[in-house]
Amino acid sequence: MNAQKGFTLIELMIVVAIIGILAAIAIPQYSKYQAKSKLTASLSEISAGKTVAEERINNGEAVTLADLGLQANTSNCNIAVTGFAAGSGDGTIACTVQNTPSQVTGAVMTWTRVGATGIWTCETTGITDADNKVLAPKGCAAS
Repeated sequence: MNAQKGFTLIELMIVVAIIGILAAIAIPQYSKYQAKSKLTASLSEISAGKTVAEERINNGEAVTLADLGLQANTSNCNIAVTGFAAGSGDGTIACTVQNTPSQVTGAVMTWTRVGATGIWTCETTGITDADNKVLAPKGCAAS
């Protein structure tokens, strides 16, 4: 009589348990990665408008969303431009992040320019859970 070869039920149950433990660790980490990537992509979309805004400000012209060459709605952002009247360098370019993972629902990425100094500052708002504020891109701190 030949001996049977194969895995026992206990061995298979141990493998399933190990896979379950790995999934319990990996899935939340992947979800955080998705959220951080979404915020970074959103910031990248509005950052492109800073160069054009700076050029128009230096020429004493007003800045509108159409001037920046940005679309009002993208897969990542609902973009709004406020301020930037002719002769004033004060204004903001803001992205309300769309289609987000649950950790960053309601997030708004904002570039703000102070006309007197010409300095741009970035801020992430709308993330309510303190643990998820670390998902904001570097240099664009969550408040």
